[in-house]
Amino acid sequence: MSTISGRRKEATAVVRLKKGTGVVTVNKKSIDDYFGRDVAKMIVRQPLVLTKNAETFDVEAKVQGGGSFGQAGAIRLAISKALLEVDPELRGELKKAGYLTRDSRVKERKKVGLKKARKSPQFSKR
Repeated sequence: MSTISGRRKEATAVVRLKKGTGVVTVNKKSIDDYFGRDVAKMIVRQPLVLTKNAETFDVEAKVQGGGSFGQAGAIRLAISKALLEVDPELRGELKKAGYLTRDSRVKERKKVGLKKARKSPQFSKR
């Protein structure tokens, strides 16, 4: 299997799918050890559950940057793209669920003369 990458916000994930029993490993830790919150674990498993491949493939992911939910979203995108390589017939399901769309929102840069990206300094009359 080849490695597929996925990104969300500042997070980048590289995923490798293998035939197996449904074990998900993130940065050489089990998914339960890596992600503290159940919602993040659910986000990672969504494409596998949707396509009924939750017990068919083992997922090995390397992820860096961003926060936990950004990383989970990046892994979800990478898994979805990897599933497409295995079976192109799944494209309709994954596309309809929105798992093939990269969430390109990133933090806006700070502008000169402002305190943050859009927040201006407090006005002083005198």
